[in-house]
Amino acid sequence: MKPFGIGLAAALALVAFAPAAVSQSKKGEEITEKARTQGMAEAPALAQAAGVRCQITDARFIGKVDDKKAKTSTNYYEVDCDQGLGFVVQAPAGGTPSVFTCVEANAPGPDGKQSSLACKLPGNADPKSDMRPLLAAAKVQCTPEEVRGIGQTSTNTFFEVQCQGTAQGYVLKTSAPADPGQPAEATDCLLYDDADTNIKCTLRDKAARLSLVDTYVAAANNGCSPKDRRYVGQSQAGSTFFEAACTDGKGYLYKVDNGQLTQTYECAKATMVMGGCTLTDTKEAITEQNGLYTRLAKSANFDCEVSKYAPFPGPANLDVVELACANRPDGGVGVFGGPGVKPQVIDCARAPIAGYRCSFSKPETAYKVVTEDLKKLGRAECEVSNTRVIGKTTKGTTMMEVACADGLKGYVLEYQPEPLTAIGVTGCAFTRDCKLPGNT
Repeated sequence: MKPFGIGLAAALALVAFAPAAVSQSKKGEEITEKARTQGMAEAPALAQAAGVRCQITDARFIGKVDDKKAKTSTNYYEVDCDQGLGFVVQAPAGGTPSVFTCVEANAPGPDGKQSSLACKLPGNADPKSDMRPLLAAAKVQCTPEEVRGIGQTSTNTFFEVQCQGTAQGYVLKTSAPADPGQPAEATDCLLYDDADTNIKCTLRDKAARLSLVDTYVAAANNGCSPKDRRYVGQSQAGSTFFEAACTDGKGYLYKVDNGQLTQTYECAKATMVMGGCTLTDTKEAITEQNGLYTRLAKSANFDCEVSKYAPFPGPANLDVVELACANRPDGGVGVFGGPGVKPQVIDCARAPIAGYRCSFSKPETAYKVVTEDLKKLGRAECEVSNTRVIGKTTKGTTMMEVACADGLKGYVLEYQPEPLTAIGVTGCAFTRDCKLPGNT
């Protein structure tokens, strides 16, 4: 879901209907057969001219407003569509008709009284239910509890939708006129709470929306009693992130996909995740964690004075982190676990074999390790200058192509996963799998 509402202050001024006309229109009466007959005779063509593409199943003539000063008059009609929202049609004499939805028409005026243009046809009695096809077009699961019209531009209509049984709400962007057959987008209301935009959600307050974080805290079951909560944002992959600061001084980031908690990060380990935590002071915890990873790395025979680290997604029983070292240019990927799990650090040159890619240091800083693997297999003449993971074999080993600094053809190394060890080598002259420059 994209943050489409930012910077619409000017655009929303181009609303396609005039609120002043609502206050000037005469109070509506009960629907008469005459009003229905006139509505069905005149409204469908006007609605179509205004861009409405639905099949109109019912209509009524609401009334006429005469502006004696401007010597103009405007007719108003209500129409009910076969699907989606109904509309009020505004048809100025000799001018182009326009429409606005029943959600907007039903909004009370500044004095709190119902508008005289409020929808009254039986098919428009429940605009909340009529919003469902639009939400389906936006691909969100939400049963509307409350809806509110935000406004229109020349091309889009904006609504706020509060979902039933949850604190979650959305800003829904549809076509103008709103058409369930056209693309729609829904963005979480949390995005707008602190954004510099004229689009805001008002059906619930920010604190109520953030109470959703407690659901993810409970699902994580990590002993956190929240004292503060924050909506962090969305990743490029579409995951949503929240932060909770706990009463015991700890804090966590929660990754959520499709409304379900998928991963939890301790704030001390989340400095590289969505900008890290801001509600929790992690300096002391990070310093302690640096020391812990330094000890774990050394126990794995990898001499690294850890200066920073970043977590990788991994199995629940393993702590997988990239390590940057203050005492050497080449870092690594640490794979640490509880009792019975032997600490391991994979150098950045061979980390892609295990499915990890270093960002703190470049793979070439550790090419010497791959060169040593070649020497152990009897290929001492090649100093590795480039590598490429080819893929896995049916027996679970991984093939990696290497190029040599002397420009001669390189090799394909075969690695077993645990422990990560080179177990075979094939010259590029004897395989079609090589693609690095100099190997083809």
